[in-house]
Amino acid sequence: MSRVISLQEIQPALKGIDLLEAMEQAFVGYSCGHAVVPPVGELVFEKPPGDVHIKYGYMKGDAYYVVKIASGFYDNPQLGLPSSNGLMLLFDQCTGQLLAVLLDQGYLTDMRTAAAGALVARMLAPPAIERVGIIGTGIQAELQLRMLALVTDCRRVLVCGRHHDGMLAYIDRLVDTDFDIELTDEPTEVAEVCQLIVTTTSSREALLRAVRPGTHITAVGSDTAEKQELDPGILAGADIVVVDARAQALSRGEAYRAMQAGAIVADQLVEIGDILSGNHPGRTHQQQITVADLTGVATQDIAIAKAVYERIVDAH
Repeated sequence: MSRVISLQEIQPALKGIDLLEAMEQAFVGYSCGHAVVPPVGELVFEKPPGDVHIKYGYMKGDAYYVVKIASGFYDNPQLGLPSSNGLMLLFDQCTGQLLAVLLDQGYLTDMRTAAAGALVARMLAPPAIERVGIIGTGIQAELQLRMLALVTDCRRVLVCGRHHDGMLAYIDRLVDTDFDIELTDEPTEVAEVCQLIVTTTSSREALLRAVRPGTHITAVGSDTAEKQELDPGILAGADIVVVDARAQALSRGEAYRAMQAGAIVADQLVEIGDILSGNHPGRTHQQQITVADLTGVATQDIAIAKAVYERIVDAH
């Protein structure tokens, strides 16, 4: 019999799961060819602006397959609603039976994205970080910073937002942390003083034009063909451009936009799983510029849905 699992059940179950370890296994499994992941299904809306992603797949030899629907409607906060929503469906891989409907309201997608950001920062950020830069003030901007606390000792943060009220609300949401947060409305200021930068917006034009040597950027906002946060020149000048899935990068994200502009070619892209498995060295010195373009791959959704489902079932 199928089980319906609410967000109220999901959140406490997630606290006992090592998300960075789960994401590491998800990326390595994908890059090692152990996953079956079809192209992303997608709906893009103009009025109001929004997008819906359908990601699905399975790991070979696993017990499950997963179908995930996640949306982002960017005017929702003006209506008093969260911008993210969605659910995950977990099926028995041997029989096709629906085992669970995880009514996570987009929470699991947000958490696995934040965990992936922390994982690539642990892999690629320079050893010496004086300040962390966050561009954006939404839920992903908050979760990325919370997850970064697991992988860096740096607590000085510069947050860049479009609206002063949004930036103040961001600080209020993080009052329970020990981060020392300063504010700016200029992305160039972030590039000038931060060595670890995370971009989390739904922008359709470049916000960062250049960065200094010794900078790592994790770009999570651009997950469609239309969105863009980084100038192609940043990727052209980077020592390493990392993607979660090379096949997806051919049609969406920062790498796609840079390839369309002729700034880079597909052969330059390195998958996260290849660094984690030791097939690529990753960062080798402090002064390198590294970029991680995260568009989100279904193996992340499989890993987090499986972990939550099994933890809840085991608890009962």
